Amino acid sequence: MRRCVFFFSSLIMLLILMSFRYETKVKVPKNLKVTEPTEVLHPKNKTYIATTMIAPPFLGSSYIGFKEALAFKESQGDYFSVNALGYLGKYQFGIGTLQLMGVYNATHFLNNPELQEKAFRTNIARNKWILRRDIDRFVGKHIQGIEITESGMLAAAHLAGAGNVKKYLRSYGQVDVTDEYGSTIAKYLRRFSGYDISHVPPKRNPKV
Repeated sequence: MRRCVFFFSSLIMLLILMSFRYETKVKVPKNLKVTEPTEVLHPKNKTYIATTMIAPPFLGSSYIGFKEALAFKESQGDYFSVNALGYLGKYQFGIGTLQLMGVYNATHFLNNPELQEKAFRTNIARNKWILRRDIDRFVGKHIQGIEITESGMLAAAHLAGAGNVKKYLRSYGQVDVTDEYGSTIAKYLRRFSGYDISHVPPKRNPKV
């Protein structure tokens, strides 16, 4: 019995060893053979994404979206910001504009976010009153390729004053204003176009 087991075990081992002597050959078609280095295509225009990129909050086209987008442009939304020219707060008000709305203490204003929000809304209502006829006349028209909207006009008024916005519109873009940082009425008209702030009523000489 042992001899039989030994015999068959030896036979199986021999067959296994012999099988390694034979190789299965696969014929590769000529058109699939690689005969030279393969060209690797790289993008011609590389895109670099800054890891510190900051984007404004997207809150839609409502009044909240409008004021937050404008605040981001002015101060990146910082209530306690004071720029090199002395403009104050989240919306970068000048002290002269604040005095028109009944705010005389710059320190108190800078440290009071609630007051800053009230001042912004009050100033929107004030500029709406000043620009009411121009809003009726120009909204929907195009000047220098820019569609005129109510929100664009009011953002531009925040930048340069309602009087300068009137001059821009009535000159059909020939009279523009550029601030110390390179912002213009035309840029604000384009950038802040299309927000719905219709629920803020115009008011004559409003106070905070």
